[in-house]
Amino acid sequence: MRLVVTDMDGTLLDDDKRAPAGLWEVLEQLRERGVLFSPASGRQYATLAREFAPAAQGMVFIAENGTYVVRDGVEISSDPLDPAVVAEIVAAVRRLSAGGADVGAVVCGKKSAYVERTDPAFLAEVRRYYVENRIVDDVTAVDDDILKVALYDFGSAERTTAPALAAFAGTHQVVVSGEHWVDVMNRTADKGAAVRRLQRELGITPAQTMVFGDYLNDLQMMDTAEWSFAMANAHPEVIRRARHLAPSNNDDGVLRTIRRVLGLPA
Repeated sequence: MRLVVTDMDGTLLDDDKRAPAGLWEVLEQLRERGVLFSPASGRQYATLAREFAPAAQGMVFIAENGTYVVRDGVEISSDPLDPAVVAEIVAAVRRLSAGGADVGAVVCGKKSAYVERTDPAFLAEVRRYYVENRIVDDVTAVDDDILKVALYDFGSAERTTAPALAAFAGTHQVVVSGEHWVDVMNRTADKGAAVRRLQRELGITPAQTMVFGDYLNDLQMMDTAEWSFAMANAHPEVIRRARHLAPSNNDDGVLRTIRRVLGLPA
């Protein structure tokens, strides 16, 4: 094994967003064995770097659902959206909101995330995943490379927001990344594409790769590894796509599986 890639929410973290006990010990054991550990998340790079600060040196962060990959502060790859497409997505969200849907857009750039909506409930959700965030008058007018547009739906993202973005599905990725989140990215960008790029650059094969995921934005990642694990709490489609099943996120499924497969001491 040379590469371990894991989603964060619903996978490595429990339902209260807590990292499992023993995480730092396992990361050190992986480092000693020459195994690269890579968080792959819809979260922004700044958020992931802060969360893994004690072990961040040499770690590859697959951020923004694969649209931004960084190691030791150096960009490995990125896949920004066309600004005209960003404007079209934001216009669609504004129409959806005007029609009564409780939804807001987060325009995710390399420098920061940008929002127009300012109510405390929405900002609390944004700040959970985007450490670097700014409130602006117009999210389509920011000076930044935009990696994706994330939409937070206080109802069901799968039933309300995703169908409203169907017009973009033919040309872009429209991915339900959680119960309340939908991400719109370039068709060429997803976690699986980011993992494959990393494998090519480092000469790592699928047989040497282990991945963990729980939701629809993890589907493509399941195809990059012979050791692909869906969490027991995963979306049914992810369970069907993965080769193996891990214990749930609330049962420390990622660490338990890593220890078992690699023979690490508990």
